[in-house]
Amino acid sequence: MNKPLFLITALLLFNRINYSQTPAASDSLLQNGNLHDCIIYALSHQPSVRQSLIDEKIANAEIRSKLSDWYPQLSFNFNLQHNYQLPTSIIQGNPIKVGLINTSGADFSLTQTIFNRDVLLSASTAQEVREQARQQITNNNINVVANVSKAFYAVLLTQDQIELVNEDVSRLKLSQHDTYSQYQSGVVDKTDYMRATIALNNAEAELRQDNESLKTSIAFLKDQMGYPPSAELKLEYDSTQMENDINIDTTLSVNYENRIEYKLLQTQKSLQKSNLDYYVWSFLPSISAFGDYNINFMNDNFSKLYNQSFPNSYIGLELSFPIFEGTKRIQEIDQASLELKRVDYDIESLRNSISTECTQAMANYKSNLNNLNVQKNNLQLAKEVYNTIQLQYKSGIKTYLDVITAETDLRTTQVNYINALYQTLSSKLDVEKALGIIKYQ
Repeated sequence: MNKPLFLITALLLFNRINYSQTPAASDSLLQNGNLHDCIIYALSHQPSVRQSLIDEKIANAEIRSKLSDWYPQLSFNFNLQHNYQLPTSIIQGNPIKVGLINTSGADFSLTQTIFNRDVLLSASTAQEVREQARQQITNNNINVVANVSKAFYAVLLTQDQIELVNEDVSRLKLSQHDTYSQYQSGVVDKTDYMRATIALNNAEAELRQDNESLKTSIAFLKDQMGYPPSAELKLEYDSTQMENDINIDTTLSVNYENRIEYKLLQTQKSLQKSNLDYYVWSFLPSISAFGDYNINFMNDNFSKLYNQSFPNSYIGLELSFPIFEGTKRIQEIDQASLELKRVDYDIESLRNSISTECTQAMANYKSNLNNLNVQKNNLQLAKEVYNTIQLQYKSGIKTYLDVITAETDLRTTQVNYINALYQTLSSKLDVEKALGIIKYQ
């Protein structure tokens, strides 16, 4: 990688450095929390968020390091030398020893950059690099909100499924008891009781499976939140409020400027322009001022070395300009121009992807919302059918097979409803993320 691109790449944090985090002991755990509480906790504890905050500090430190080259550079050197053999010079054909046995010197050197394309690049890109670090934090925050929200919904979905199965188990136990009583009374044969027992066993097996699945869902939510795996986490939610919050304005249209990915590419384009300028500046000279103060001590007798000094000092101006380097500078400019043009195509591709993503997300949301409304109506009908058939069975009008069918239909519609509810909530998140309006504060 050539030098300017290395400088920009380091500042851009393209290769993000991973740092292990040790949470402070004073961090309080979230014992009970709703979705908002879980998001707030995640934005403070999720490792990726913490890393992006450190990346921002790294970027600022890199900028300050590069900009410090604009300040005067002062150095000090000291030496002490003993000559076992003095150097020899030929003067008018005669070899003559020159110098003294013991020498010592101190040098104070001061340089000041007046124009240099490396430090100019750092100065011109500092604002964009800081902005990109902030944008990366925003990007991570948005992803954390979306991931935590979906993980939260997954836990609630499993909890609701467990609640449904518990209700199903209670109904089936009652049904088993009723069929057994009727079998004992000779009203029905033994098959009704056997069918009730089979249904109850299946429901209890499903309940155990859902309870294990709940553990997995909670573990995943903790991971997305940056929550300690061994700590207890209880969720709170208002199902009525969740249903009220499920709607979104479906007339909203995509605005590319709202997407953080688009902003990141715009920042990258600005930095790539600076990279092109850097190569153009290669045709300009580098200019710096310098000054030196030297103090020397010389004596054949070491004890008298520092009795007398021989100082000298000077100041100057240095101009450095490469006259000919083949076609290297021209080729570097062409390369930077092509890389800048490539970013334009990246932006165009992203715009197309965002447009497609918004269309798909909105279509999925509308479909899920319609399915939710259908399942809500079906749930009401299934409850009425089950209650009616249950009464008819007890009156001897319907067979137990009809009861099983009605109970299965009720259970299916209940599961379909809660699945539709959380699918709609999840698809709403996808719409907000696609439109760039997801909230993370």
